[in-house]
Amino acid sequence: MTPDPAAQPKTFAASEEFAAQANATAELYTRAEEQGEEFWADQARELLTWSTPFTEVLDWSNPPFAKWFQDGTLNAAYNAVDRHVAAGNGDRVALYFEGEPGDSASYTYAQLKDEVSKAANAFEALGVGKGDRVAVYMPMIAEAVITMLACARIGAIHSVVFGGFSADALRSRIEDGEAKLVVTADGSYRRGKPTTLKPAVDAALEKGGDSVQHVVVVKRNGEDVAFQDGRDVWWHEVTENASTEHTPSEQNAEDPLFILYTSGTTGKPKGILHTTGGYLTQAAFTHKNVFDLKPETDVYWCTADVGWVTGHTYIAYAPLVNGATQVIYEGTPDSPHRGRFWEIVQKYGVSILYTSPTAIRTMMKWGEEIPGEWDLSSLRLLGTVGEAINPEAWTWFHRVIGGGRCPIVDTWWQTETGAMMISPLPGVTAAKPGSAQVPLPGIAVDVVDDAGTSLPNETDGFLVVRKPWPSMLRTIWGDDERFVNTYWGQFGDKYFAGDGAKRDADGDVWILGRVDDVMNVSGHRLSTPEIESALVSHPSVAEAAVVGAKDETTGQAVFAFVILSDQATAENRDAAELAEEIRAHVGREISPIAKPKKVLIVPELPKTRSGKIMRRLLKDVAEDRPVGDVSTLADQTVMQQIVDSLGAK
Repeated sequence: MTPDPAAQPKTFAASEEFAAQANATAELYTRAEEQGEEFWADQARELLTWSTPFTEVLDWSNPPFAKWFQDGTLNAAYNAVDRHVAAGNGDRVALYFEGEPGDSASYTYAQLKDEVSKAANAFEALGVGKGDRVAVYMPMIAEAVITMLACARIGAIHSVVFGGFSADALRSRIEDGEAKLVVTADGSYRRGKPTTLKPAVDAALEKGGDSVQHVVVVKRNGEDVAFQDGRDVWWHEVTENASTEHTPSEQNAEDPLFILYTSGTTGKPKGILHTTGGYLTQAAFTHKNVFDLKPETDVYWCTADVGWVTGHTYIAYAPLVNGATQVIYEGTPDSPHRGRFWEIVQKYGVSILYTSPTAIRTMMKWGEEIPGEWDLSSLRLLGTVGEAINPEAWTWFHRVIGGGRCPIVDTWWQTETGAMMISPLPGVTAAKPGSAQVPLPGIAVDVVDDAGTSLPNETDGFLVVRKPWPSMLRTIWGDDERFVNTYWGQFGDKYFAGDGAKRDADGDVWILGRVDDVMNVSGHRLSTPEIESALVSHPSVAEAAVVGAKDETTGQAVFAFVILSDQATAENRDAAELAEEIRAHVGREISPIAKPKKVLIVPELPKTRSGKIMRRLLKDVAEDRPVGDVSTLADQTVMQQIVDSLGAK
């Protein structure tokens, strides 16, 4: 099942004024269909600067191993910074940095070029060269982006590890990639308090990481950290005297740009490998057209962390390749106050905001009075990423944050796809709340059954990609066999995304969530996003997460974990009575089949620092077994709070 489009009939078209000036036109779809691979060749030539022009577009002679533009050469850092300076735009602001404590800095493209060049020279002086791996374990500070671009400049392969990961998680990624250098910081700030990062690097390297020769440490918050002579060096000491002159290395289009690890359902994390030319092409194309970027006037803000793929593609690379001015922010939405996001929008005149449904739902819970205190009139386009957005959150985002005037782009893509794959095109597509809608020009997706056969509209199935795309992952680092088995094993000639989906009567795509998030209850397929959407439409529910737990009678049973709204908490109603009321509400909203077996009222949900709900931990609770690894949670005490709260009832 999916949210019933009949119950959400309204679509939202951009204004005539917006559409008249939009970058994207319906003709893009026609061109992509008629030109095939040459469509992407045109984008690559138009959006990127090549040292050696390519003559071959796609080599698909050995599927699923793609090679795009393989006889061309270019450099990602040159495309992101140098060429804008050369074009006379060196005085344009590239980055506005906003620190959690309120400190700020800005970098023009000319200044960013100098900083990236200095870092590249410093890394080379430490012995890093083309093909070497550099592990990056950083807060959301400008030096994180500078480090990534400096690696790209010299042809080193960066492997960014999210700063919220544990020492063991960091060690496993350092070891798998055999990193030669680690770049980190003494610490960061988190909800008004200083935190440390360097001790986790030390702990990781005590247990392994023998390939690491040096650790470069940015002094961010002045926390006292240990230093190992001969290995550890301060960022400011190795960069302050480095030259601002550096010639970017020439990279083949298929040379690796980065490795980014993503959790596997079993076994060790998968090192997703992305290369240079095709990745940058699709990143720049989607950023320009999906966000309708006007680099001369827009201020763009993606609220992601560079530890995730969104922060790679839509912070470190595409905005800079496209010459945008962007904001990067170190902190959280609620520190030092719950209006922090809107304060930043007002301060910098943000016109394009790209954030997560989790963040939107959290701010819905806080109430619309808070954003109402700030001037959000600069906003002209909104975007969501990370998971399907429920229609209630979409409409709140549109009405309260966008003032009813901003198009919303609901984007579906993955670490593995490298860039957006399904999204409305603003000015072309009339947006439908809750649906990612249509594959982007040049992208071929389908919804298929177990045998790989295309399904008719209004039928649940598996989301696949039918033909290669430029920013696709090339392999899993060091494990081609796992790459083939994981992504191509089920359907052979089609990439399987791992997500369930269906098309509605109009042919628009609705994402049903991960396949293991699609529950089979008494032979009925139920999606967690659908039930969660029904739960949060109850006035007493602020947030919800649903899991399927084993059930002797029905195969799987629905367990719902809900956080109450502030008002419902204040009313202090009987928990059992309220839980039953919420169950009945889901039955009315979807069907009696979808009614949760249990609604469990909890104080918080287990989330990573990027806001992803760790449903596997909730499943442990639902199936009454010991709770699994909590090391990636933003607050590792949450699961104990949940267990204690349920035990008290």
